[in-house]
Amino acid sequence: MEILCNFASMTALAGEIRDFLMESGIGCVAESRCGADVLLAGRKYVVPWPVAATGQAQAREQAALLEQLLKELAGSDATVVVITEDRWRRQGEMMRARLLAHLDVFIPMYARNCEVRKIDKETAAAFLSVNHSYGDAACRYRYGLYLKRYTGKSLEISRLASLARNDSGVEPGSLVAVATFSNARKWQKGDKTIRSYEWTRYASLPGVRISGGMGKMLQTFIQDQHPDDIMSYADLEWSEGAVYEQLGFALEGRKEPVLFCIDQQWGRSPVRPGITEIHEAARYFQNLGSNKYRLKITEYE
Repeated sequence: MEILCNFASMTALAGEIRDFLMESGIGCVAESRCGADVLLAGRKYVVPWPVAATGQAQAREQAALLEQLLKELAGSDATVVVITEDRWRRQGEMMRARLLAHLDVFIPMYARNCEVRKIDKETAAAFLSVNHSYGDAACRYRYGLYLKRYTGKSLEISRLASLARNDSGVEPGSLVAVATFSNARKWQKGDKTIRSYEWTRYASLPGVRISGGMGKMLQTFIQDQHPDDIMSYADLEWSEGAVYEQLGFALEGRKEPVLFCIDQQWGRSPVRPGITEIHEAARYFQNLGSNKYRLKITEYE
């Protein structure tokens, strides 16, 4: 049963996020679920998750509590987004824009008004370092999605969204999304040589929503490289991966949670086997793992 929170007793992180939403014109109600603070904005739950664990065992216990909380919230018809403290502190601008987009405050764009171009390593790395939760990653192929024009309703909504957020919006010619893919991994399946690639990164500007953007970039890669299959991961900290299913990917498995050490600048470093404690001041966070998806283009067993 949900219990309304006393705002004075909320965690600092929950209070900051609540204040940000209210300043952005989004009303929210605070609730206590499984002993944690959650915010309900319309039919969407925001789960502020402090990173306070001072030991690895405690971090695993907190991860179990978060999983229990998400299972309880899944019983409602509201969608859920988790905002972890280290992301909020280290990548505040990106996380605020992504949170607003999750709550339907965004600049809408359409892939038909954009074009895909191959981009260099430096351009991809600069974009991903600012707009992807995990930054850049090793890859072989890099694509950028560039806005060509606004049309119709999207133009008017974009102007209104821009004014509401007191910025200049996104101009035609802007790089609005980046996708990167690995080199081919090859194996034999009967008389076939299967060329499999990993879709390593996709990120768009956090304040925009590009209808058809992922699909357009995926199709460009397929046309260029003719892969037999493509696999990717959906980080459960933000999404269960429904967008992959819409693109024709099939759920193949689950990647186990990763334990991270959080440094003084709120940066994450995965804890390697055999390492017990990094330093006394370290904080730890265990994520929720990832769903693994695969798109089979060539049929094989």
